[in-house]
Amino acid sequence: MQLEGKVALVTGGRQGIGAAIVQRFELEGAKVVTCGRGARPSNMAPNIDWVQADVSCTKQMAKLKNHVVTHYSALDVLVNNAGVQIEKTLVDTSDEDWDLLMGANAKGVFNAIRSLLPIMTSSGSIINMGSVSGSTADPGLALYNASKAFVHGLTRSVAVDHGPNVRCNAICPGWIMTAMSDSAFAVASNPAAAKQDALARHPTGRFGTPADIANMALWLAGRESQFVTGQLFTVDGGLTAASPLNPSLF
Repeated sequence: MQLEGKVALVTGGRQGIGAAIVQRFELEGAKVVTCGRGARPSNMAPNIDWVQADVSCTKQMAKLKNHVVTHYSALDVLVNNAGVQIEKTLVDTSDEDWDLLMGANAKGVFNAIRSLLPIMTSSGSIINMGSVSGSTADPGLALYNASKAFVHGLTRSVAVDHGPNVRCNAICPGWIMTAMSDSAFAVASNPAAAKQDALARHPTGRFGTPADIANMALWLAGRESQFVTGQLFTVDGGLTAASPLNPSLF
């Protein structure tokens, strides 16, 4: 029960990594609020507080803040997980693509922190969802790569400007097996071969799972990481630690 008595808000908790973090935090004793653009998922545990909200909308985030204040008084942990992925190169990207992706992945993180940081407790922890794609560009994901680089930079700025009252860190997942990952592999000329090649580059011998990211989020939310802020934590099974050479050929 590492989060007993804590109030945590996880944006984008409907599925994938977000759902795994919601479940883990709840198991560890936190009161969990989560949000998404749609209606409450039918399979969500009844004790999870669902709020329909679009993180890219400033007014809706203000309403989410008011909901937290009304029901919980203050917030201990904020996880900015909500995001979208568009599989296009820069020249194929439309204005609508920009508004959708940067609205969720960049403005959404900005909106959530700006709105909710003032009601966070003195030992509050902000956890942003970055990506290895924010440091090394994955092909065919131009805007997604750029949005995650923004998250990395914002993480450092929040940590510097708002410590010691609040800590701010980012988790940078590698290939975590979710619907987003499947969509990214699908743009390859040979998706099966691309997926097999990526797997061979993982020293752990496997792709990641949402639970792997939830484990890191739990540590960053808890007491044992009190001296940690402004950092980017890569969780990728060793993918980015290796050289570009294919280890299976050596």
